[in-house]
Order: sequence, then structure tokens, then C-alpha cells
Amino acid sequence: MKKTMAWPLLFGFVLLCVAIEQQMAGQSKASKSSGFDATIDKNATQMLEEGKHTFRYDTFGSEAFWGDALQLHRAIAGAKNGGVGGGVSPKTALSVGLKVDADALPAALKQQIKDGKVNLDDAATTLALLKLNAVVGVTGFFEQNGNLRSMGIQCAFCHASVDDSFSPGIGRRLDGWSNRDLNVGAIVSLAPNLKPFTDLLGVDAGTVKKVLASWGPGCFDAELDKDGKALRPDGKRACTLIPPAFGLAGVNLHTWTGFGSVPYWNAYVAATEMHGAGTFFDARLNNAEQYPVAARSGAGDTRGTPDRVTAKLAALHFYQLAIPAPKPAPGSFDKSAAAQGQAIFNGKGKCARCHVPPLYTEPGNNLHSPGEIGVDSFQADRSPTHMYRTAPLAGLWSHAKGGFYHDGRFATLRDVVDHYDGVSHLGLSEPEKAALVEYLKSL
Repeated sequence: MKKTMAWPLLFGFVLLCVAIEQQMAGQSKASKSSGFDATIDKNATQMLEEGKHTFRYDTFGSEAFWGDALQLHRAIAGAKNGGVGGGVSPKTALSVGLKVDADALPAALKQQIKDGKVNLDDAATTLALLKLNAVVGVTGFFEQNGNLRSMGIQCAFCHASVDDSFSPGIGRRLDGWSNRDLNVGAIVSLAPNLKPFTDLLGVDAGTVKKVLASWGPGCFDAELDKDGKALRPDGKRACTLIPPAFGLAGVNLHTWTGFGSVPYWNAYVAATEMHGAGTFFDARLNNAEQYPVAARSGAGDTRGTPDRVTAKLAALHFYQLAIPAPKPAPGSFDKSAAAQGQAIFNGKGKCARCHVPPLYTEPGNNLHSPGEIGVDSFQADRSPTHMYRTAPLAGLWSHAKGGFYHDGRFATLRDVVDHYDGVSHLGLSEPEKAALVEYLKSL
């Protein structure tokens, strides 16, 4: 009798547990979609989408500079298409590091390209790609008759690439990746009117072109228009490698010298480098001794009207923080050696003292003097900090082209390891150095 009564009790208990679990799940679901939680969720989704659109497509009104002032769009179009010169063909554009978003291309056009039915040596094809909004980081503005009347650039111009899934330079977008193929200097040199640069810097067009030619692929000088230092004292280029815009969540300062935070740098670039219409303020640039060009031009108190930058900064920052560092491909490093290298990284190599996992930079004020890291102070002294930032290492493998450090002075990761082994007197053996390199490749 007691055994028979136990089954209904047990069954009832199970039903009660299921009911409680369902109720708790319902309450949890409700809590995520009601009240201020719902406001947060909606805001996060909206910020992410707005930030992505800004990063990929917003010119901030920079067409007034790149098109209207420099007339760069005329050089792109060529004389046959209402511009000047021979024009810029897709092959030429790809050769200077511009990328094409394959997802923006119609299926029929992709097939025609594969079949060799599209003339990639014709500037008219470049204009067709611009009309499709397929050139990463560049927007063309067209007249009703189809002529290109102006052009502007976006964040993605320097800080995005493609996966080459269709062909070299054509593929799916890789937001946040450093475009180390992009030859900004060569592109700017095509401009029919360099007067905005010659007037600002007080030099002739030939000198401007010489400096632009010194940069090469993946290098850009964001301080030239502030301090006028076109070259290093030793005659080498003064530009710095384009840094990635991924893996920035939790990282305090941005850029090689910790010039400012991520949103600071977004405003700096949008208003003073891209030449969009926006507000940027930094009284440090009024220092005529360190920044003679900026002190004359008033760059430290830029007030573009209407302001097309400030309202976009929050969502842009939000999107950038959401971009994770990419993982290396399987087989691109030796797993066993990397495991040994991790122990060295955290121990004998003393790497983790500054490159603290998993941020791989210091939480807090992540700056060091040139003497601490054993390099010259030229680039550090162009910054208000006079120091160098501890660069985050995650995704390091994705921007190895062009070398390492701010100016690419170390061609390989092994060169970097050798440098620190000497500066810090680590006494690493050859196998330890090799293992450490494999670990760096694995991040």
C-alpha cells in the first residue's frame, strides 16, 4: 500500500519541480525584456548597428577635402570620364592597397569578373565599383549624368581589409584589421591640387610628394600636419604603421604613443586627418614649440560646421570595442612549442609583466619611456606623452606585414624577441626564443 502511494507523490513532486523551473525561466526571460534591462538591450543593439554603419560608410563630410579641395576624384575618373589624366583602374587601385567588398558585388558581375569579361584596366570599371559602394573605405559622389563629382573616405579606409575569398584584394570585409597594403602616400600624390598641404606646411608640391613617397604601404603620418616633421633626423621616414582597430575592449590608451583614448583618436582622425566636419579639442596642440603647424592652423580647437562627427563617436566607439582580435588559422603555429613559449612569456621572458594576459597590455596607464623599451624617442616626442604604449598582442599575426613596433624597425617576431633579450638581459636560449615566437604567433 505504501509503495503504491509513493508513485503519485513522486510524480507530483516532479511536476512541481518542472513548474518551478518553468516559472523561473519565464521570470528570467521577462527580466531581460522589461524595465531598464530592455532599454539597455535595445540601446546596445542600436549602438552596434549605428557604429558599424559609421565605421564602414560615414565620410563625416570629408568629401569637401578629398574631392572638392584636393580634386582626387578627378584623378580617379580620368580624362575619358570627365576627370584628368589616365584615371585609376581597378588593377591600379588594388596595387596601392584599396580593397573591394565582394558582398557589394552583384552575382552576375562576380561571374563576369571570373570569366574575364570585365576590363580591370579601365578607370570606368573603378567608377562602376564606386557606384556599387564596393570600394572599402571610399565613397564616390556622382552627378545625375554619371560623372564622379567628389569623393570621401571612412574609418574603414585604413582600418579594414578583406579576406581575399574572391581574389586578391576582393573578399568579405574584415573590420578593424590594419590595412598594411594601403599606400596612402601614393594615393594622395595623385591629387591634382596639393595646395592644401603646401599652404599648411609651407613647402612646394615636389617636397610634399617626396614625403608622401617615403611612407610606403601600411604607413601613415598623423602628426605631420601638427609638427611638420616630415622625416626622422636620420633621414628615414617619420610615418608609423597603421595599427589595428580590433581587440580594444579594456585597453586604456590608443595609438603607438598613447596620444589619447580610442574616442579621442576617433575625433582626432575624423576631424583633422580625414578632414571631416567635426569638433576636436586638445589644448596641448597649442604648444608652438612642439606643434608649430597645429599652433598656426588652430587644429587643437577644430570646429567644423555642421558638426558631423561628435554625434557618431559614441556608437563608433561601441562598435570598435565589439570587434574581437582574430584567431590564427589552424596549423599556422606549432602548438607544442607555443605551450612552452607561454611558460616563457609568463616567466623567464618577463613579457607578461607589461603584456598582461588576456589584454596583453597593462590595465591602467600603459605607457613606458623610450629608455625602458630600448628604442629612440623620436616618435614618442611627437606625442604629448613623450612615451610609448604597451601594444596589445592579440591578433598580432594579422598585421605582421611591414614589420613590428611603431615604425616597422623589426622585420620579424624573432627580431623583437632578440631585442628584448638583449635590452632586459634575459639570457634566453635559442630553443626558448623559438618557442616564444610560436606563442606570439598563437595569440
